[in-house]
Amino acid sequence: MSGTTPSAPAELFRMVTLDAITRRERAGLDRATLAAASAIVDDVLARGEPALRAHAERLGDIAPGADLWVTRDALHAALASIAPAERALLERVTSRVRTFALAQRASIQDCTLAIAGGQAGHTLLPVDRVGCYAPGGRFPLPSSVIMTVATARAAGVREVWVASPRPTPITLAAAAVAGADGLLAAGGAQAIGAMARGIGPLPACDVVVGPGNRWVTAAKHLVSDRVGIDMTAGPSELVVLADDSANPATIAADLLAQAEHDADAVPILVSTSEQLAGAVQREVARQLSVLPTASSAQAALTNGGVVLCATPDDAIAACDAIAPEHLQVMTRDASAVAARLRHAGGVFIGERAAEVLGDYGAGPNHVLPTGGSARFRAGLSVFTFLRARTWIRIDDANAAQGLAEDAAALARLEGLIGHERAALQRTSARPG
Repeated sequence: MSGTTPSAPAELFRMVTLDAITRRERAGLDRATLAAASAIVDDVLARGEPALRAHAERLGDIAPGADLWVTRDALHAALASIAPAERALLERVTSRVRTFALAQRASIQDCTLAIAGGQAGHTLLPVDRVGCYAPGGRFPLPSSVIMTVATARAAGVREVWVASPRPTPITLAAAAVAGADGLLAAGGAQAIGAMARGIGPLPACDVVVGPGNRWVTAAKHLVSDRVGIDMTAGPSELVVLADDSANPATIAADLLAQAEHDADAVPILVSTSEQLAGAVQREVARQLSVLPTASSAQAALTNGGVVLCATPDDAIAACDAIAPEHLQVMTRDASAVAARLRHAGGVFIGERAAEVLGDYGAGPNHVLPTGGSARFRAGLSVFTFLRARTWIRIDDANAAQGLAEDAAALARLEGLIGHERAALQRTSARPG
């Protein structure tokens, strides 16, 4: 932002009401984006590779005639080509993400329960094929490749593909380290349609995951009747919950880190201290003036703001009402405060637990619910790729007769005589 005079602190990061924040955060996909994405997705689903190529070339994903597919061998060649320090970094981060995901997987088990005449239970099974989207715009995100691919592998998924437009060598290397089988060099709605349909070596995926822009989000929504998706994510968001014990410079740095994602990002401070709020506003202005990504960050600052609350209880209630993607707790006794919070995609407890540590591989996944959907949805994890398939086995027909009689009686109440007769076939009172 060299040569530009920053706006006054209060103009950059203004005081706002909680109602203004929650109304904005609940905004859904706009009709124009859905309509445009639908045209692309429908074309790819209907015509396959010719449509995929046409849209990928038209939108600048690939040069005319360039290969759409990157094989596993090519991914590993990219890994071999990067600097040793970069490879070691990717391997360290992938190891942390994989270790956390494996611990999550180990936390849930198959289940068996005795029932009358036999047993019932569930068996945890991974889906067969997963497609992982990784943005490739102004800021390619190899971290998203690691978060999605490594987690799917930890869940036991057999085949995992990545889709990313204009993939850089680092993105390709990240796909290799995380364990991808191949990569589609296309993005946007056309990539989501391809992963849902299956084209060329890319299989039809059972689940499609990963962050993306509004075109990607719209396309995921549109294909969610034929494949599983992690979520329809909106702009990235951070709420910092802070009292007068927090460091204004640290808060400002965290808010600006969130704001630099893009002009739609949402940085918010919730505080009980007007003095702290003013200090943060001044720090935001000061740090913004020397931030290389200031143009995006300054635009994003207008999406959020400072929510002042009268009491700590009010501040906690405000955070739960927003239900943000990321929630940093920077208060006295931060652990106790965090334990009272119910709605957030990821919680970062204490001043040292920066949200950027979650973005870049401390362990938990950085693909998290946005727009208030943390009230009913969790972030991406091994659970995204697992199904709890239930089962029943009857070994002793006499002991299970009461189950069959009750089933027959309930079927009779509902007027389903075929059900009643099927149940009675398992009893001593078989229908004639």
